[in-house]
Amino acid sequence: MTIRIRSLAPEDKPRWEVLWLGYRKFYESVPGDGVTENLWRWLMNKDEDPHCFVAVDENENVVGIVHYLFQRTTFELNDRIYLQDLFVDSAARGKGAGRALIEAVYGVAESTNACEVYWMTQHFNDTARRLYDEVATLTPFIKYTKKFP
Repeated sequence: MTIRIRSLAPEDKPRWEVLWLGYRKFYESVPGDGVTENLWRWLMNKDEDPHCFVAVDENENVVGIVHYLFQRTTFELNDRIYLQDLFVDSAARGKGAGRALIEAVYGVAESTNACEVYWMTQHFNDTARRLYDEVATLTPFIKYTKKFP
């Protein structure tokens, strides 16, 4: 399978939505009312966070997505990039789409002088973690959260 990475385009919406909802299902999370439409509006505004790349196969089918956003940090002069969502269609996994999407975000980091790209995943996401162990360094940080209505 030949994979090419490009920016998200308006005509990608139907396939992007399938992948976005597949990602949310994987994490057992159903988006609330309006979340998907709001995210799409953000992604269509190239001057705002978050941003999106898509992986397309040789037939121009969108087989993967990555959302990322810039984040100021008190530790460095330059922004970090938070790779928030990465999802590849099950039929395309193991064929380089995930790696290519991560590398596209790395390219943005290099071109914008970002100091770091980072992301989180759940401990049981073994398939993805095998790739992550090859392209990044596992940190000792533990995440805490408090939800608000």
